[in-house]
Amino acid sequence: MSNRVMTKSVLVDATVDEVWRAWTSLEGVKRFFAPDAKLEIRPHGKYEVLFDPKEPEGLKGSEGCTVLSYVPMKMFSFTWGAPPQFPKARREIAQWVVLFFDEAGPKRTRVSFQGLGWKDDNEGKQVYEYFDRAWDLVLARLAHSFTHGPLDWEHPWRPD
Repeated sequence: MSNRVMTKSVLVDATVDEVWRAWTSLEGVKRFFAPDAKLEIRPHGKYEVLFDPKEPEGLKGSEGCTVLSYVPMKMFSFTWGAPPQFPKARREIAQWVVLFFDEAGPKRTRVSFQGLGWKDDNEGKQVYEYFDRAWDLVLARLAHSFTHGPLDWEHPWRPD
């Protein structure tokens, strides 16, 4: 296991409550993260974000991922798996995600992201590189969804 921690943050033009709900409700996840999800916001509950809901079971998204812990409106943590092109990492939990929510002004929230649990092998390094880009996209879409509205999953927004 690597000591490496992926850290990122984004400012979102929304209240802490609105941003919290974006991460922890089906409506919120559909707003910026993916077209569907299976969520049970409780310790060991499901946190399955489904990027390809029409795919066969096991290839839809973050199936098998779970909520680790949370402090409402302050912190949310969950496990996260790797995409299918990384079979070893996909069989295991590829990382743990911890999000912190801080008021950054009137109707403005800073979301601080930490990704932990990276493997030291070659595939682990590739998974890290993949998610370094992927989490940037997720956080950019979160902010974008509050300034421009929910994403259209037929033609999802991507930053330039």
